[in-house]
Amino acid sequence: MDKGKYYITTAIAYTSGKPHIGNSYEIVMADAIARFKKLEGYDVWFQTGTDEHGQKIEAKAQAKDMSPKEFVDGVAGQIKDICKGLNIKYDRFIRTTDKDHEACVQKIFRKMYDKGDIYKGSYEGMYCTPCESFWTESQLVDGKCPDCGREVAPAKEEAYFFKMSKYADRLIEYINTHPEFIQPVSRKNEMMNNFLLPGLQDLCVSRTSFKWGIPVDFDDKHVVYVWLDALTNYITGIGYDADGKSSDQFNKLWPADLHLIGKDIIRFHTIYWPIFLMSLDIPIPKQVFGHPWLLQGGEKMSKSRGNVIYADDLIRLFGVDAVRYYVLHEMPYDNDGTITWELMTERFNSDLANVLGNLVNRTIAMSNKYFDGFVSSTGKTEAVDDDLKSVCTSAASKVKEKMDSMHMSDALTEVFNVFRRCNKYIDETEPWVLAKNEADRDRLSEVMYNLVEGICIGANLLKPFMPDTADRILMMLYGTERDFEFLSEFGIYRSGTKVTDKPEVLFARLNLDDILAEVEKIRQQQVEEYEKENGPAEDKGETEGIHVEPKEEIEYDDFAKMQFVVGEIIACEEVPKSKKLLCSKVKVGDTVKQIVSGIKAYYTPEEMVGKKVMVLLNLKTAKLAGVESEGMLLCAEDPEGNLALMTPEKDMESGSEIC
Repeated sequence: MDKGKYYITTAIAYTSGKPHIGNSYEIVMADAIARFKKLEGYDVWFQTGTDEHGQKIEAKAQAKDMSPKEFVDGVAGQIKDICKGLNIKYDRFIRTTDKDHEACVQKIFRKMYDKGDIYKGSYEGMYCTPCESFWTESQLVDGKCPDCGREVAPAKEEAYFFKMSKYADRLIEYINTHPEFIQPVSRKNEMMNNFLLPGLQDLCVSRTSFKWGIPVDFDDKHVVYVWLDALTNYITGIGYDADGKSSDQFNKLWPADLHLIGKDIIRFHTIYWPIFLMSLDIPIPKQVFGHPWLLQGGEKMSKSRGNVIYADDLIRLFGVDAVRYYVLHEMPYDNDGTITWELMTERFNSDLANVLGNLVNRTIAMSNKYFDGFVSSTGKTEAVDDDLKSVCTSAASKVKEKMDSMHMSDALTEVFNVFRRCNKYIDETEPWVLAKNEADRDRLSEVMYNLVEGICIGANLLKPFMPDTADRILMMLYGTERDFEFLSEFGIYRSGTKVTDKPEVLFARLNLDDILAEVEKIRQQQVEEYEKENGPAEDKGETEGIHVEPKEEIEYDDFAKMQFVVGEIIACEEVPKSKKLLCSKVKVGDTVKQIVSGIKAYYTPEEMVGKKVMVLLNLKTAKLAGVESEGMLLCAEDPEGNLALMTPEKDMESGSEIC
């Protein structure tokens, strides 16, 4: 069934270095969405690529005694290899150094200039090289970049500027009338309250202090600012032409149905990008989804420590579909996910080896043992079959509902619920008992048919997430790929089909000690590579890490005076006229406390609500920015000044004592 077009993009990867698994998660998620939309019957165009210009690239290339193009060619090649390893099936991999893109960007810049939306001026402010962004003093947080928290430096140069304020009211109206545009809702509230409603400043869209960029064709001292260059890939890659000669493909695909991006670049995609499109008189994308981050177990990743997790290492140790399963299943809808080698191994053994792999193997083994591999429906049904069939036939609609709302982890859980129900069905029907009585042979045959049919339905739904595994399952069962509308029907598997007599092991259980031994080799290799490029890392022996300056010793009685408890944040709002403070209502047992915290740069009010936190309860009441605070929320802070709330490892009841 042809449901029309579906155009999905990822953010294009910045070619400053090889991306780790946290950066690669997005491309896997996008690939699963694209495959699922194809399964539904959409004509899908999936675009990804690389962002290759900017001052940081120029500096990195110079440090390696390479030309910028040589440098980005190498990194772009690595990113393509990662895509291949993760079984990503994109339709175009666009590079911002592609000639068609560069020519189109020059036309776009000129069109905006001729329209009066771009003007020449000069910029003086604080510049963050990693973010390629200028900031005023008032926008800095503790003197550092408000986006990444790194150091900034004063800079002044001639530049072209885009009149952002010209379109701000129009964008505000669009966001208010299109609630689906920015998702999750917490990202929308952040953009409105922190950027749009306070008023937009004009945006610097060219640079003269470096050369590695697309030249402004009517003023060759300038190169196009990286965000105007990068964001336009979504239209240049499908044939947009600023002179009015856009391709049929562009007219078919635009507006994009989904921009899938990391939450750290939501501002660029939901403020700058739609305003650029308004300037070009082009429709705004239907939805921008700012996904959370995949973090490595609370430990900062660093090649000097050898703890960076890369997709290719994960694939070598676990296989591509296991990696796809983990990153898709372990990422919550709105909160950051966690990856460690230990968690990866646990998920592999519990979900993939036990739930899925064991189910497929023993079903094939029993079919071969009892019926020489022939799977036939006899019509000998019993009441216990009904629930299995119900779970299998309702799965497709449940998966679709979760995918439509971008709840990727929940969608994959619905698929595995089919396999879990099949395992339960085996325990309920006990085929090995039925096999002992010839009178139960027809019933046994029906049980085996139901199992194979259930697995085939599950495998078809699994295909967008774990394509190779789904294909292997269907091949061993001699099942067929089904159109989406037929996945809600039970009984399509052709009766009398013979399954393979040589089943392969889909996922053999792994030994954690063996995995960790391989991880240690990876760590050593990373450290060696780091030291080869940067010289020996500082030798801190077994105590490598943050230096902790000891404070004056205290007695136990001093510690006992402090009352630490678990609190649940039930409401949170910004403190008026404060750049740093949030005011939270914290439920502590049967009471509610008001606590003011200087964490506005790290959490939005929407992100705070629902969190379980560590509270210093008996701190003397104080006033911060005129607002009473009846306690303290405890946070961890790293040397770069990044903060993270202290939360209990397990779900603990509000009011629980911390001791």
